[in-house]
Amino acid sequence: MPKMTDRERLAKIETDQRNLAQEAEAVRRGLRAHYGKLATELPVEKLSEREFRDVLSQAIRVGGGVAIAALKGLAASGVQAEPSPGPSRKRAAAAPSGGDDGAKVVHP
Repeated sequence: MPKMTDRERLAKIETDQRNLAQEAEAVRRGLRAHYGKLATELPVEKLSEREFRDVLSQAIRVGGGVAIAALKGLAASGVQAEPSPGPSRKRAAAAPSGGDDGAKVVHP
């Protein structure tokens, strides 16, 4: 086989790079689709969309092992899960029961 020129080698390398990039993208899409299917089996409706994205983004950012260790640490320290309020709902302050709020006028 005749030796390739530098120009031919460069063209081949660039073609190989494009093919590998396309293959990597196809595998990436397949893996993400697989993980998306896994999420359909989880009770994600307990989280708002923003919370879901934030939890996953942070877990991906720090790494799965670190995120799991942190969450297990929270569970071990007795942190209780709290219900997630909807994005449009705000918690109203409860009025004191019995009307004893100090606003009564006392007559002598």
